[in-house]
Amino acid sequence: MIDIQHLSFRYSKKKAVFSDFNLQLHENCIYGLLGKNGTGKSTLLYLIAGLLRPEDGAVKCDVASGECYRSIDRRPELLEQLYMVPEDFEYPLITLDKYVEMNAPFYPNFSREVLDQCLQEFELAGDAKLYVLSMGQKKKALISFALATRTRYLLMDEPTNGLDIPSKSQFRKVIAQNMTDDRTIIISTHQVHDVESLLDHILILGDDSSLQLNESVASLTERYAFTTCQVSGDHDAVLYSEPSPQGLSVMAPRKPDEPETQLNLELLFNAVTKGVLR
Repeated sequence: MIDIQHLSFRYSKKKAVFSDFNLQLHENCIYGLLGKNGTGKSTLLYLIAGLLRPEDGAVKCDVASGECYRSIDRRPELLEQLYMVPEDFEYPLITLDKYVEMNAPFYPNFSREVLDQCLQEFELAGDAKLYVLSMGQKKKALISFALATRTRYLLMDEPTNGLDIPSKSQFRKVIAQNMTDDRTIIISTHQVHDVESLLDHILILGDDSSLQLNESVASLTERYAFTTCQVSGDHDAVLYSEPSPQGLSVMAPRKPDEPETQLNLELLFNAVTKGVLR
């Protein structure tokens, strides 16, 4: 579990990004971390990873031994169980195989089999020269390595940026294949349609970086229907709607006898950020 308690953080003398922020993130769950630009999504991931120091409060993570560590202490016992895929990164002038040789020993649960499976899915070779790959290929190589570490905590910042359409489908497949009962995955993204079928839980940060929504996908689809109709009057008690090529995309309370519908994450996000759904 990741336990964030009374977290406060600001960059230099700027306005606080987080103030007395609290959140618990549990194992066996893929979280979608959403928010407008500047609401603190990337900052929160860096705080969880221990790469930024909070002004107050703490981020604590438990590990397989049952011990709990503050992320800012950067203890080896935690670092070997936590991996972050940043939005922007640079590779050294080496091959992927050499990169694995240099970095895999830091992760005791690293699996070459998982790495090879992911690389095959992404159509990448293990001996590829990292420095000549395209941005999308570099991202796929890093995602493959991240999954192969088999860490308890996997943090991903805009992982589908730079991926083409087939690669986004491959991304969803490799994430689903490598999710385990003891793993917590947090995906921060603006590309909501790339990941909405993967997510178990939705977190939405508001303009003040507070949590506007913290709810499971199962609970959301149990309570709300996400449909399309020609006019808003075609569906009773519409909470929120937007024009779409089919007429209107609609979010409404789900009736007890209605079948559950697939979550429309973009519609949900817009309803929450515009204050329609609280």
